Amino acid sequence: MNLFKRVGLCWITALFISPLVLSQELPQPEFGRIERLASFPSQHVNARHVDVWLPANFEAIKASGQRFRVIYMHDGQMLFDARTTWNKQAWHVDRSITRLMNSGQITPTLVVGVWNNDKFRHSEYFPQKFLQHMLPESRAQLVQKGLQGKPQSDAYLRFLVQELKPAIDARYPTNTDASHTAIMGSSMGGLISVYAMNEYPQVFGAAAGLSTHWIGGHSPNAHMPLAAYIYLRDQLADPRTHKLYQDHGTTELDALYAPYQVFVDQLARDRGYTDQGVNPNFMTRVFVGTGHNERAWADRLEIPLLFLLGK
Repeated sequence: MNLFKRVGLCWITALFISPLVLSQELPQPEFGRIERLASFPSQHVNARHVDVWLPANFEAIKASGQRFRVIYMHDGQMLFDARTTWNKQAWHVDRSITRLMNSGQITPTLVVGVWNNDKFRHSEYFPQKFLQHMLPESRAQLVQKGLQGKPQSDAYLRFLVQELKPAIDARYPTNTDASHTAIMGSSMGGLISVYAMNEYPQVFGAAAGLSTHWIGGHSPNAHMPLAAYIYLRDQLADPRTHKLYQDHGTTELDALYAPYQVFVDQLARDRGYTDQGVNPNFMTRVFVGTGHNERAWADRLEIPLLFLLGK
């Protein structure tokens, strides 16, 4: 049975068809509101929309003098409103954040949804420093075909850290330090989230990868995960000051992930991350029967949010 038959449409979705929005209509969340930073410019990567979610009581919280935590999320066009997404699915982040805020489990939080760059999504989300740990032939093939000749993840992170975050901190009443700043994504977005925390530990204090795409390409392989392992062994952020969340399902594309994630989990534990004790800094989960799609991620979103942002 070939890979296409094993994982079906989700294989195409994750790796070839970027999660495009069929229109550029402003998302209408069930709770709170969206402010769009339209075609946000960058000296490092192509301009793209950034959708900032504000809770319904944003003005009251702001007036009280409280400051907000911030979670940066990739594939921003898929986060809030299923009516505007290519597959009519969404993370419905506003539902989960609102429930957790209203129950007092997390402090006031803003969500910065950074749109992906369409055909360059893979190029921006594949961690660039993995490449130096690959054999020349495999590296050249990945760069030419998978990254379209132009690795861009380091440039994408410079955009986030040097351009977007300062703009967000200037516009909104945020807590600007790493302990109040998290980053999250799924699939390739999970890869770039972990990479971001490791490359900029002074900026991002926590990272979550849902269905993290450690295989890095179209099919099971050893060379891309091995490159990731070598990088993580040497570069994982300090567990004394950072939190890491990982998960995957067991169907669709997620059916491929288990052996790779087990080794990543061990690397994290070797570094000193732990899911034990009063204040764990590591969480890894397997969601049996779930696949590689926004509905699955929405259903379990409160778990990583609470882990990363909980009081």
